[in-house]
Amino acid sequence: MRALAQVVVFDVDGTLVDSNDVHARAWVETLRTFGIERDVAAARRLVGMGGDKFLPALTKIEADSDLGRQITARRGEHFRSHYLPNLRPLPGSRALLEALRARGVRLAVASSSDEDDLDRLLEVAEVADLIERRASAGDAARSKPDPDLIQVALARLGDVQDADVSMVGDTPYDIEAARKAKVRAIGVGCGGWSDADLAGAADIFDDPADMLANLDRLLRV
Repeated sequence: MRALAQVVVFDVDGTLVDSNDVHARAWVETLRTFGIERDVAAARRLVGMGGDKFLPALTKIEADSDLGRQITARRGEHFRSHYLPNLRPLPGSRALLEALRARGVRLAVASSSDEDDLDRLLEVAEVADLIERRASAGDAARSKPDPDLIQVALARLGDVQDADVSMVGDTPYDIEAARKAKVRAIGVGCGGWSDADLAGAADIFDDPADMLANLDRLLRV
């Protein structure tokens, strides 16, 4: 019997790049300039959602309102100028994706980041050349935990109906999105969430380096 082709869809923030804490700080610091005080810890628990869900969840301000658009735009500017230049990849990110490619695994990205930010984050992770297809915030009407971004990424890969598909992410929103997209969810703890938070994942690893060290387990060989 022919082995199923394998596809792995990756989240980026908190999965390949160590960025979750600074995303939370960028939101809180931006909100303060609008006279809105929020706790960093509260914002941190929402990182992984797209801005369309994050902002109303944290402030009850709709993202598509005039104020919501102003806040979102300023937060993006603040993140890019103050935090993005100093981000670093998580251990093993490039080596993991190189090993997967060597095994014939097709790689895609489904991220709630804007397209320009995603381009730069993939450069930070040093994996831009290894990703076959990607989906970012503007490519879907709904962000995680809805499955839309995963579905877009898979559609862009094409001909994956019979493939063994996994989604790797660091937040409960990734796990839920994978479940809704009917693909295998793989959790990583490097985004700051506990194993209990990632309940529902078929497997949980510490970080990309741990996945690389346990590649057969990741691929269910």
